[in-house]
Amino acid sequence: MDEAGKIVPSAPLRRFASESLEKLRETVGRSPLTKAVMDLLLPMIDVDTSITSPYHPMIKILEATRGKTEAEVGYVGGNAATLLVKVDKAALEGKDFSHTVIKGADLTKASLRRVNFAQANLVKSVFPKVFGAVFSVAFSPDGKLFATGDANCEISLWQIIDHKQILRLQGHSDWVRSVVFSPDGNTIVSASYDQTVKLWDTRTGECLKTLYGHTSRINSVAMHSNCQTIATSSDDKTVKLWNIHTGECLKTLLGHTSKVNSAVFSPNGVTLVSSSSDKTVKLWNIQTGECLKTLQGHMDSVGSVVISPDGMSLASCSSKDKTVKLWDISTGECLKTFQEHTDWVRSLAISPDGITLATCSRDTTVKLWNIRTRQCLKTLQGHTDWVKSAAFSPDGNILISGSDDQTVRQWDILSGKCVNILQGYISVVRSLAISADGAMFASSSEDQTVKLWDIHSGECLKTLEGHTGRINSIAISPNSTILASCSYDQTVKLWNVRTGKCLKTLHGHNGGVNSVVISPDGKTLASGCGDRTIKLWDIHTGESLKTLQGHTDWLWSVAFSPNGKLLASGSYDKTVKLWDISTGECLKTLQGYTGRNNSVAISLDGRILASAGEDQTIKLWDIYSGECLITLQGHTSWVLSVVFSPDGKTFASASNDKTVRIWDIHSGKCVKILQGHTHWVNSVIFTTDGRTLISGSWDETIKLWDVNTGECLKTLIDRPYEHMNITGVKGLTDAEITTLKALGAVEEGEM
Repeated sequence: MDEAGKIVPSAPLRRFASESLEKLRETVGRSPLTKAVMDLLLPMIDVDTSITSPYHPMIKILEATRGKTEAEVGYVGGNAATLLVKVDKAALEGKDFSHTVIKGADLTKASLRRVNFAQANLVKSVFPKVFGAVFSVAFSPDGKLFATGDANCEISLWQIIDHKQILRLQGHSDWVRSVVFSPDGNTIVSASYDQTVKLWDTRTGECLKTLYGHTSRINSVAMHSNCQTIATSSDDKTVKLWNIHTGECLKTLLGHTSKVNSAVFSPNGVTLVSSSSDKTVKLWNIQTGECLKTLQGHMDSVGSVVISPDGMSLASCSSKDKTVKLWDISTGECLKTFQEHTDWVRSLAISPDGITLATCSRDTTVKLWNIRTRQCLKTLQGHTDWVKSAAFSPDGNILISGSDDQTVRQWDILSGKCVNILQGYISVVRSLAISADGAMFASSSEDQTVKLWDIHSGECLKTLEGHTGRINSIAISPNSTILASCSYDQTVKLWNVRTGKCLKTLHGHNGGVNSVVISPDGKTLASGCGDRTIKLWDIHTGESLKTLQGHTDWLWSVAFSPNGKLLASGSYDKTVKLWDISTGECLKTLQGYTGRNNSVAISLDGRILASAGEDQTIKLWDIYSGECLITLQGHTSWVLSVVFSPDGKTFASASNDKTVRIWDIHSGKCVKILQGHTHWVNSVIFTTDGRTLISGSWDETIKLWDVNTGECLKTLIDRPYEHMNITGVKGLTDAEITTLKALGAVEEGEM
């Protein structure tokens, strides 16, 4: 800028620092300088200044690549696109970029609805993958490939050199909790919550065998060094040994008194070690099935166990006591307790040389420990949600980690830096809420957003963004002006429904917040959390009024009585509690569930409480006496949500069995079964007139149902690439095109 304030062209830049594309993407994506870079670039671009759109000049750069070759354009178009979507992820929506060259753009978090990329060259551009929360990661023996198991019920196989997805293995019907390669690398074994184990050919993707035998969810799978035997652990309290060639169950190890979370073979193949929610670690003789030793010391459920390569020591982690313990295998002595994580520790991995231990936590970090010195070497930060799994490469130089934030991160062990991120995407519908006037409803999602919908047109009116973890629950105030949302990021947010602006962020919980509800007078908000507490907040000031304590496990659901004097809470501790709002006193504890409690609701007359749980039942309770009036059966899997109709005559339930059921409250009979979802149904609400039921599912759809006929009136889906035209697009593999279509993209014949 000269003395008169006029912008003058800068001298050409002649020297540049060399950086990898992966690092540049990460730097630009996280840096607050992104907007500043755009502001510096725009005055240097000769465009029509009469157009006032702040993005118009950058859009012009993209359009200027139309008809040019990749050699002529280089990364100019890709850089412009990356900058635009970092500032506003919807900046490209509805634009025509046909026949352009957009090389190397980072579009992993861009909204590209109705963008025309027909005949465009998108070589080296990066898009999100179709996977959800990542529960398990594993390296192939040669270190060239790694596998992930995720919440989308799939296993993906990736090349480490370029992070290309080479196989998507589909066949499980529930979360894939564990994956492992055979020692020769030719087979992947996967264990799922669908109670099956599957063996896959890593070259063809063919499912070779499915093993049946467990009677509940399978949590882990381990491969014996003989390439013939695998071990699986399950919620059915057993460990099973299998012959992978015949599929025969060789042995069932009995002894744990609660679900078995992990099982691993010793390096010499003689011993198996298992960890359980009964707070113990057990050592077993594989030949005889005899329990050799039981290690006690953890104060809560033991989530994972690993054995050192020399077979001399093992490490175990406990979810709720936030500790990792190191044990001497021969004596059973606890050598060290590591206590630096600030939340649950879920998973462990040990380096091939046995020196480094990686611990994964709900505090969103991975910690690296020196086993010999027993010191924490590094804390790997970058994930924004619970880290569920980690694995070392065979040479010990790389660690990969998978998280609930729908990413897989690759870390350089020496520097502790993240060198690559695979961004997944699924928009699982977690929760629903309806406005008092019935004109609008809201949905919350795994993609960290809340969407507002017009109930008549099905149009998405607004998308609310700001949470950094999945949004578990939402509620709308009685006057329809405020929306409350709660998230795994440990916060509650209050939003202006009309403007979509975040009014307040409430801090105070020490875990993922699972449920939120607003009192009938609109003055108080209640939130239930994984830290086992309920907090009451002043909705106008954001002040924390009270903390209700008494549950011994996660709070999963809270509900106010119609007069606002009582609060009901449902917990994973298998109880429902009733609380006096004014005093904070627990008035009653309702017991009778054999599994975790997922949802509570109170009838509009305030006399009946409905609760739903993991044991596939719904219970109706007399609020005043605490008596269980009836137990309703019919669902064939967990019941995740219950809600009463406005007239109080019926109530609805949503389940993991992919159905919604409508029940007569007086007779207890199921009067309708609504079928159409292809995955778990997480949430259900009635419209204010009671004529329509709205359901939200893991299949990423929202369905509106006619209550009288059971007919599905409308299916809503709002994927990030909805109607994006990729006809004749260049630079993408067939697998990448398949992924884009799964996210809503279409070709001309499909439009």
